[in-house]
Amino acid sequence: MNEPQPMVLHFISGKYRGGQFPIQPGQEIVIGRSSDLDMVLVEDMVSRKHSKISYLPDGIYIQDLGSTNGTFVNGERIKRTKLKEGDRILVGTSILKLEKDGFEPSPESEAARQGRRPRSGQSTMAGSLEEIPLPDLMQLFSTSRKSGVLVINNQDTKGKIHFREGRIVYASINDNHDLGPQKAIYRMIAWDKGFFELQAPTDEEFMIELDEPVESLLMEGMRLKDEIGRYKDHVPGLSARLKVNLPLGAPLRALEPALLDMFQHVLNDGRVESILNESPESDLETVRLLSELVKKKYIVVD
Repeated sequence: MNEPQPMVLHFISGKYRGGQFPIQPGQEIVIGRSSDLDMVLVEDMVSRKHSKISYLPDGIYIQDLGSTNGTFVNGERIKRTKLKEGDRILVGTSILKLEKDGFEPSPESEAARQGRRPRSGQSTMAGSLEEIPLPDLMQLFSTSRKSGVLVINNQDTKGKIHFREGRIVYASINDNHDLGPQKAIYRMIAWDKGFFELQAPTDEEFMIELDEPVESLLMEGMRLKDEIGRYKDHVPGLSARLKVNLPLGAPLRALEPALLDMFQHVLNDGRVESILNESPESDLETVRLLSELVKKKYIVVD
């Protein structure tokens, strides 16, 4: 039987981000706002005694101690549950990831131990999509009934998702409101790189608000991501550029109307992202039509 191994709780979001807290076999860690506890998180959303983590002979367990705002593991509110490596724990605005021991003392770690604010002074939920994929974040904010604007920076592209008590009411990419909130959400779900920050709610009003459950948006977004991925050989990505394959080997009159319209989009602006933005069709249908034009050799990747 394998001996229990030392583990660490790695802060991957929140004002203690970057900090690590070691946990040894047989150890018990009480988390909360009170200064006499093992792990002190100084923020209003954390109860004085919030939760407890116990490293027992048969594994690591976390238990909520009747906190006001709850303890969440992988997006699910828990009373008591067994943890495994890679699990993500939400306490207040801090997200901790259970990992194998690689502990190196840091200012953030010591701040959590001593109940001090970390040097960064960061008070919002922020982190990397490589650490916390966007679908996990959406599920987490939905379950914990968060309100605010989730801002995602993906290279030169900025996405915004507006949450109201856990519901997604609106979304946009680069403040392009012509794109439509549904299209924006589905496109952002495919992002796997970038940085996020949950900012305070705004008083913005939107002409169109989403009313679908977050779970439905996620399921459809993941389905579209998989389906669009099938066409990557012909349409490699948003940054790709397409051009007309001159001289044309077949007459344009041979194209059905939907393909002819898509051919026109390529003539107007060959960038895949621009074509997707301008197309009245869904991203999936647009990519399918572009793929068809590539296969018929009317257009090529530039």
